[in-house]
Amino acid sequence: MPAPVYQFKDSPYSSHSVLLGRLPSQGNGATVLDVGCGTGYIGAILASRGYTVSGIERQDGYGNAFPATVDLIEADLEQGLPPLPRQFDYVICADILEHLREPARLLRRVRDVMHPGSALIASLPNSGNIYFRLNVLLGRFPRHDRGLFDRTHLHFYVLEGWKELLAEGGFRLQSLEVTGIPVGLAMPAHARTAPVRAVERMAYELARIWKTLFAYQFVVTARLPSDATRSR
Repeated sequence: MPAPVYQFKDSPYSSHSVLLGRLPSQGNGATVLDVGCGTGYIGAILASRGYTVSGIERQDGYGNAFPATVDLIEADLEQGLPPLPRQFDYVICADILEHLREPARLLRRVRDVMHPGSALIASLPNSGNIYFRLNVLLGRFPRHDRGLFDRTHLHFYVLEGWKELLAEGGFRLQSLEVTGIPVGLAMPAHARTAPVRAVERMAYELARIWKTLFAYQFVVTARLPSDATRSR
């Protein structure tokens, strides 16, 4: 089984850190569905905090060391959600919606496995980021293994596009946070050094000031409207 491309990003300004910060620090048995969970790194952290976690991933997507604390469900998300054993208090979509042909269809199915008052928490790349804009302005559209130009991305949304997608999927945006350009990923040997962390902090503050231009990713919390009907 090939090694998965995506790994946990431990910078305090990364989408993973921001996303984890959107859930209470103690799970107390609350149920979480991690859609497109990869190797289970987010689910393992949440399980250690007292959450009951299920993760969905395709057969060749989770590697050889999936955590025993996360209930793994093999499925092809392009075919929708598989039968699930319960409803969930939180649903996580971390870096997955942009990879799907019909993300709104998946979001509509997600609604059916959420309790009333449950939260959807998603990290979403910003194709309006200055790095993306400059590449396109210069006539370049690279194909990278990850990041904003990930070769497996099928959709390239700016903030308004993500808001429209969430609404199409039947969700109401409740809150939005941002991440800055992950400088440490480009300089892995120096990722934890003070200079790199300082640059990442500056990128994060710029993203907070001017979200549409400097945010690398948006981390959103969305809920079902109180009068929402479930799709079937």
